[in-house]
Amino acid sequence: MESFLDRTKDADLDQLLKELAARTRGNTRRSLRLKAWRFTVFGAYAVKRVTDVVGSALGMLLLSPLLLMIAIAVKLSSPGPVIFSQTRVGRYGRHFKFYKFRSMRQDAEAQKDALMDRNESKDGVIFKMKDDPRITKVGHFLRRTSLDELPQLWNVFIGDMSLVGPRPPVPKEVQEYTLEDRKRLDVIPGITCLWQIKGRSDIPFHEQVQLDKEYILAPGLWKDIVILLKTIPAIIGGKGAY
Repeated sequence: MESFLDRTKDADLDQLLKELAARTRGNTRRSLRLKAWRFTVFGAYAVKRVTDVVGSALGMLLLSPLLLMIAIAVKLSSPGPVIFSQTRVGRYGRHFKFYKFRSMRQDAEAQKDALMDRNESKDGVIFKMKDDPRITKVGHFLRRTSLDELPQLWNVFIGDMSLVGPRPPVPKEVQEYTLEDRKRLDVIPGITCLWQIKGRSDIPFHEQVQLDKEYILAPGLWKDIVILLKTIPAIIGGKGAY
């Protein structure tokens, strides 16, 4: 005849098996959710990367005659290289070479310290000056139309940048960032972004950060397309371009 002790052991074993089964189901659900989340994130990144590669490749191909004309104009406007390269900070703080058509005189960086007291950026993190004497005549036109940014299509093609994302800062600017500002480095930087279509350099730095965080919190292919389309009238209008 089955004893009370045996029945107790059987009951404890049944309870243990039920708990193990419940834990297994819970772990399986969590594992599936994690895999689904990873698939979604990777899928979104893959779509964005394909869009960047195709878009930048087509851009360089279709705009090649314009790129050549700009290169000639820059070369004839003042001594120095056609392309200006600079170290910028990308995703997770990684440094990369950033390219633009040169819009300033060759000794522009050396003259910057002498102009710091004329910095029009109230935040003091970035340097902005409407009537910067270092900018060439051709450079003024290139900056107003953002044509100086076209070489960054190569940065996009090789993966340092994206078509849409926060603008990449220089290392010196990042040293002035707060922890909140550093959230801008959580994504791949871009050629255009929300504050580029809402006023460019007229927008104070802290507002630029807020707009970048707004983009980071709600990214998406459709949002990128809207920003790209709005970039065209923003460039034509020329607001905040200097």
